[in-house]
Amino acid sequence: MRIIVCVKAVPSTTEVKMDPVTNTIVRDGAQSVVNPFDSTALELALRIKDEREALGDDVRVTVLSMGIPDTERLLRDCIARGADDGLLLSDRAFAGADTLATSYALSCGIRHLGRPDVVICGKMAVDGDTAQIGPEIAGVLDVPCIADVRELLACDGNCLRVRRGTDAGIELVEAPLPAVITVAKDAAQLRMPAICGVRASLAAPVEVLDVAGVGADPARCGLAGSPTQVVRSFVPERSSGGAWLEGSPAQQAEQLVELVEGMGL
Repeated sequence: MRIIVCVKAVPSTTEVKMDPVTNTIVRDGAQSVVNPFDSTALELALRIKDEREALGDDVRVTVLSMGIPDTERLLRDCIARGADDGLLLSDRAFAGADTLATSYALSCGIRHLGRPDVVICGKMAVDGDTAQIGPEIAGVLDVPCIADVRELLACDGNCLRVRRGTDAGIELVEAPLPAVITVAKDAAQLRMPAICGVRASLAAPVEVLDVAGVGADPARCGLAGSPTQVVRSFVPERSSGGAWLEGSPAQQAEQLVELVEGMGL
């Protein structure tokens, strides 16, 4: 069985810097961590691996990411926790990608690795909150997608059963493999790395590929391949002032209406 876990490096601080020209997050690698939702995705993959290997199956878990060269450090941390190897897509041509360009590049990476049985993604990234990457990858690969998985019940190599969140409550869902799932952050807690895992991660294979190496079309990558772009980003101005309304209730209501209309809402 082949499982691919998509992970993203996100800032570990709320003090995020924005590029004034491209209006995208400056990813210099400083204080980057694995997206918390993706950590949960990795833990579910490792649980499938533990269960299937206990039954005699051969299971391989690969972590896949797109980012700057420093992201390799995070992939090796995932390997230290139980993944087998990693693939990093790193090229300036990938920079500034929106969700469509990102899912295309990651899908190229998945195809490079070989058709997997399961692709697991975090439900969303804490620096974007779009929740689009997993479903878009499923669309590119033309496989079923189950979003917002809250609990993994079984994965027998032919299908998987999960509980997922919906607006109406929790659903029990079964899907044939291959499939893509996205997981909620509280679906599992990532295990700590063992000393032997840390040592193994230093020598484990982490392949680094550029646009040409992964067989991607440059016109569909990065800013060039992004149909949606951020026009402007800014920190909202905050005011602690207030207004005191006097008079009768009717007069106060009139004053309140004037204040709201003056805000341009």
